[in-house]
Amino acid sequence: MKLTLQRYLFTNDYTMGLLFIDGVYFCDTIEDKYRGQDLKKTKVMHETCIPYGVYTLKITYSPKYKKNMPQILDVPYFTGVRIHSGNTAKDSSGCVIVGIKSENGKVLESRKTYNALMKRLETANNIKIDIC
Repeated sequence: MKLTLQRYLFTNDYTMGLLFIDGVYFCDTIEDKYRGQDLKKTKVMHETCIPYGVYTLKITYSPKYKKNMPQILDVPYFTGVRIHSGNTAKDSSGCVIVGIKSENGKVLESRKTYNALMKRLETANNIKIDIC
């Protein structure tokens, strides 16, 4: 399975994107601010989205949330990057928030969207996510 997160709106506070599954639109996303690819110099803890790239995604246990969740692995300068529910970039801390865009800077129906995504991911193997 291949997920593609296509970012399209970059502001001083957040980044909006579209999430596709195997080339088909699935939902909207919101992340922290994009600060470039040289995160060794530009990363601000809990306020920076992950860099562009192709990553492996696995369902792993999250000690923080006490349940299995999608984790984006081997992200440079990041640990514990997840896809989860929320409404704004303030809910992100570097993670990808899924939902349906209601306005710039906000997604709604996030839990419903997250649960639908989990159903798709739970039966998939060899999941990759291309952040572009």
